[in-house]
Amino acid sequence: MSPHSAPQSPAPEAPIDALATLLSAIWSEAEARAVLRDLCTPAEVRTLAERWQVAKLLDKGGMTYRDIHDATGVSTTTIVRVARFLKEEQNGGYRLLLDRMKDAK
Repeated sequence: MSPHSAPQSPAPEAPIDALATLLSAIWSEAEARAVLRDLCTPAEVRTLAERWQVAKLLDKGGMTYRDIHDATGVSTTTIVRVARFLKEEQNGGYRLLLDRMKDAK
């Protein structure tokens, strides 16, 4: 690198990778709660919790999006987004955790 060239910024995924590594180091529910409180605002934690609640209700079945909205107060736009990620997206994060929670019971 020449003395006149600008420093390179990290790859866009680098901060996400670092966060994923951080999250994988959490060992307990109490630690997870502490990390969430430090990393997120109360509104962000609520939003994450609402999305998880929606994912569980969608996975359980038997409720329309309107029913889920009425039960949770979550917008139908968010419900649609969670449903899409649960059923169509390749990430599989919701499915992974839903299945793990079922196996833990």
